[in-house]
Amino acid sequence: MRDSEYWRGVVTGVLGAAVIVAGGYLGYVRAIPEKEGVLSSPAYTQKIEYLESLIDEYYLDEKDEDQLAEGLYAGLIYGLGDVYSRYYTAEEYEKENESTEGAYVGIGILMQENPGGGVSVAKCYEGSPGEAAGLQEGDVISAVDGTDITEMELNDVANMVKNCGKDSVVLTIHREDVEEAMDITVEVTDVELPSVFHEMLDDHVGYIRISEFTGVTYDQYMAAFVDLIDKGMEKMVVDLRNNPGGLLDSVCEVLNEILPEGLIVYTEDKYGNREEERSSGERTLDIPLVVLVNESSASASEIFAGAVQDYGIGAIVGTTTYGKGVVQTIRKLSDGSAVKLTTSNYYTPNGNNINKVGITPDVEVKLDTDLLNKDDISHEEDNQLQEALKVFE
Repeated sequence: MRDSEYWRGVVTGVLGAAVIVAGGYLGYVRAIPEKEGVLSSPAYTQKIEYLESLIDEYYLDEKDEDQLAEGLYAGLIYGLGDVYSRYYTAEEYEKENESTEGAYVGIGILMQENPGGGVSVAKCYEGSPGEAAGLQEGDVISAVDGTDITEMELNDVANMVKNCGKDSVVLTIHREDVEEAMDITVEVTDVELPSVFHEMLDDHVGYIRISEFTGVTYDQYMAAFVDLIDKGMEKMVVDLRNNPGGLLDSVCEVLNEILPEGLIVYTEDKYGNREEERSSGERTLDIPLVVLVNESSASASEIFAGAVQDYGIGAIVGTTTYGKGVVQTIRKLSDGSAVKLTTSNYYTPNGNNINKVGITPDVEVKLDTDLLNKDDISHEEDNQLQEALKVFE
């Protein structure tokens, strides 16, 4: 097995996640053997120089040398034609890392640009400082600690809150149907984004939905599982619909609470090197299990469904999954930027590579068409969930 740092987040979702391999890009340059490449070919470098001369001579506005350089780096990776490989600026990498870790310093809201100026609250996470302070979805923020932010970029506003260096910030809020602006004080602290949601259904069925496999998912899953057991759970549904994936160590930690002793997943790179993740079998699930999936269940969620299916310890219900059976690693460079490359294939315990194929459910059922555009679907009208519950009968 590879060390835990390498494997941290090695399997990613549709939008990608991260494996952090520390080191500077100068070190990588020295380690690469001399051979013919794009940047060593005079034909390519001369063309780049000519394009820059055209910019200097004809481009209407001033050029930004740093942005041109970032564009070159991004373009080199884009040229691979691989939808999963990409270049991150330092700022983009920081955001990506926060997303996959599932925890960050902040106030626990998702902000978006407001057409009329400032930013609006797109989502207020359950149990967050923002929710506790009384923020609501749709609130428009026009000032932070008295500083007008109506002309600022969204990223600058987020950094202003995150890096305020204080225990709290005062947000000036404008709310629909409220005439006067309000000043709301919100605590700035470590925020853990929820990725696991659970409840008891009828007939002693516990329902756990995992939205993504992040650095905090395992602890949230265990808290949900223990709570449901205490409430009398005798059967369990794990809902992975629309789960884009996430961290490999996270999904393996959860599967270690479910699978018997044995292989969870393995990967092979282009040199044929095989790496394995295994379950200890110390805490095998001993109640009936159904896993819900759909066409947007990808990567780490497919590892989950594939392992359950291969071991035959639960039924897979829904529609064929996305089909992402390749692994990305991210190397962080010394300037804070990073590059993500597809580096290997992954395989289910039975040796299946589901890339561009997906996992076929044991019970295939599509979501009713009249539910496709609904934001909130009740359990009663959710025909896929209802079909999953029939498996227990």
